[in-house]
Amino acid sequence: MKEIGPGAMTTISFKVNGGLVEVEVSADDRLIDVLREGLRLTGTKEGCGVGECGACTVLLDGKPVNSCLVPALQVEGREVETVEGLAKDGRLHPLQEAFIEHTAVQCGFCTPGMLMSAAALLRENPDPTREDIARAISGNLCRCTGYHQIMAAIEDAARRIRAAVPETSEAEGAAGTPEARRE
Repeated sequence: MKEIGPGAMTTISFKVNGGLVEVEVSADDRLIDVLREGLRLTGTKEGCGVGECGACTVLLDGKPVNSCLVPALQVEGREVETVEGLAKDGRLHPLQEAFIEHTAVQCGFCTPGMLMSAAALLRENPDPTREDIARAISGNLCRCTGYHQIMAAIEDAARRIRAAVPETSEAEGAAGTPEARRE
């Protein structure tokens, strides 16, 4: 991590949603500030500013973090993914589709953070249990929708993602099936 004094500015570079960016930051800048103000990626929301609500969740090197708690200087050379990076080629991510279809969105303020926490979970565990889902989104608060629709949407998205993956080869056998992974 670069060290700079109070009020001094320095340039950092990192990847955001697959593209390399360079931004000027101060020692006081947080990742959320750089994303929202510097890069105009306003999908990431600031709720509490102290890491309690999860509205600002982004993926840092594939892991969910509260961007309101991450000093911008710490992302030098790393990879950040925001909710804007989920959709590809003009097509919504299966999580985004499922959230819409299951009415897992009301005011929408928590949605970007929920989506990013869920995306991290499904990349690591494509066949999560309800308990896995609850654990993955435990740092994300929703005051409007309620968690039933959100959990149902994540389960549905997991099914869609698994269905989109080609069948395992005979050489891999049953070890690649969701049932075998649970054992």
